[in-house]
Amino acid sequence: MPPDSDRHLAAERWLMSAHRRPAAALQEWKRTGMALLPLGTRFSAVRLPSNLVFAVTGGNRPCGHVDEVLAEVLEGGPVICDPGGWRYYALVPPAMPVTWHQAADEWRGDDVECLGRDCYLGVPRADQTERGPDASASYWSVPMQSAGRLCAPLTVARLIAAALHVLRGRDGQD
Repeated sequence: MPPDSDRHLAAERWLMSAHRRPAAALQEWKRTGMALLPLGTRFSAVRLPSNLVFAVTGGNRPCGHVDEVLAEVLEGGPVICDPGGWRYYALVPPAMPVTWHQAADEWRGDDVECLGRDCYLGVPRADQTERGPDASASYWSVPMQSAGRLCAPLTVARLIAAALHVLRGRDGQD
């Protein structure tokens, strides 16, 4: 595996290629540490509420333990944590929102959303891999392992199903 700096650079270049003007994404990362990238071309995202993630990981706040478990469960697929919004975003292939339409409709009631075309996502720089001093700043809960490597849709669906099973069991709905 290449050194972290090489991997981060390759991932960043691949991510910014989703932007209509890649140089603008680079400037956003330099200025704010975040770039607003369009979804549905290079990648899409599945928004996961933190309570769902915590049900699977055994956590109760964004932290290293949660990140490690997510990396294992999602087999190293990239995930962004937005601690300010208490949400996680699993990056998936661009077609997932279309091909998983029926499941996505069912998940909406649990605040899970498949985000694709006509949506944008705030993406942190590839080297922002830990929760920083600004506790509300997004970071890579599971960093990109290589350019273009995304979460497998079936793995994300299994995580959602397992979390919903745990949550419904807690609520006595099982």
